[in-house]
Amino acid sequence: MDAMPTVELIRDALAKVIDPEIRRPITEIGMVRSVDLEGDLAVVGIDLTTQGCPMRERITTDVDAAARSVDGVADVRIELGVMSEEQRLELRSKLRGGKPEPVIQFTQPGNMTRIYAIASGKGGVGKSTVTANLAAAMAQDGLKVGVLDADIFGFSIPGMLGVQGQPTRLDDMLLPPIAHEVKAVSIGMFVPEGQPVVWRGPMLHRAIEQFLADVFWGDLDVLLLDLPPGTGDIAISVAQLLPHAEILVVTTPQAAAAGVAERAGAIATQTSQSVVGVVENMAWLEQADGSRLHVFGEGGGQTVADRLTKVLGTDVPVLGQVPLDITAREAGDNGTPVVVSDPESPAAEAMRAVARRLTARQRGLAGRSLGVTPVRK
Repeated sequence: MDAMPTVELIRDALAKVIDPEIRRPITEIGMVRSVDLEGDLAVVGIDLTTQGCPMRERITTDVDAAARSVDGVADVRIELGVMSEEQRLELRSKLRGGKPEPVIQFTQPGNMTRIYAIASGKGGVGKSTVTANLAAAMAQDGLKVGVLDADIFGFSIPGMLGVQGQPTRLDDMLLPPIAHEVKAVSIGMFVPEGQPVVWRGPMLHRAIEQFLADVFWGDLDVLLLDLPPGTGDIAISVAQLLPHAEILVVTTPQAAAAGVAERAGAIATQTSQSVVGVVENMAWLEQADGSRLHVFGEGGGQTVADRLTKVLGTDVPVLGQVPLDITAREAGDNGTPVVVSDPESPAAEAMRAVARRLTARQRGLAGRSLGVTPVRK
């Protein structure tokens, strides 16, 4: 005798359908409007978050498959609709943890997200390449990772992660695109190709603030910020908006690059941030005979680490040396980090090792609830 489907069984199956952007079950976020049975036909009403939802086909396919997985369901009819203003307001409030207005979740009590600001003294040292690969490597290890492209003038994260299109708008909330299991947001997603961004300090600060507060990042394990070179407005804004962010300095072995990289890390003396370490990129070029050609010299990463250790009074280690690797450049140009496209390449292995050193570190007490209530006398 064939099993008889029930509305409850179909709802249980739909609870396994995850919204591709919000990354929560569609039953939890109010997308399932109705479930009915007409004999062995399941009729499912789905309310999309927006009229032009870019994930319409994906959601429809997943809902159809979930409903058909219930024994006794022979056919499925999906009736699509769009959330009302009240539904969207309720959803935004739920995603913000019950708060109707935007807040920077990473500064809220109890937030456990590790935040690393990837900095460099000058451009061209591969800072964005390192950022994209660290993010992808951490995601491969099962962590929930986000990248905020804070390099407003020289944004490159969308291209390196292969992100296309804009974030989905849920009224005043943005749902970030996801590539290689990494959530990413950049001003480059909103600017026509080839058009420069010509902003001054206050507008830069507001842009970073909106990316932190208006974007639904979800429950991240790690947030990486790709900072612009130097110690300008954005570095200061990040220190103000994310005071617990730690700085990771990227340099090349070249003495000139090392000198300016030191200044990028030394900003921590004025912002009260900590420097987690130094990554030396383009450390050497592997030759066919196994020898190493030091194209940009040697020792720049260790020099920066030693000087910052002295200036800051805390140990600043060299977390890794990443060799020059043509596959890393090709992968970045193609929108797939080398840790994904060629995981056994020397550059991929080096960056994966740095990623694991960062995520294996013990957290400090900043942002943690100690479970202690002060007593007034």
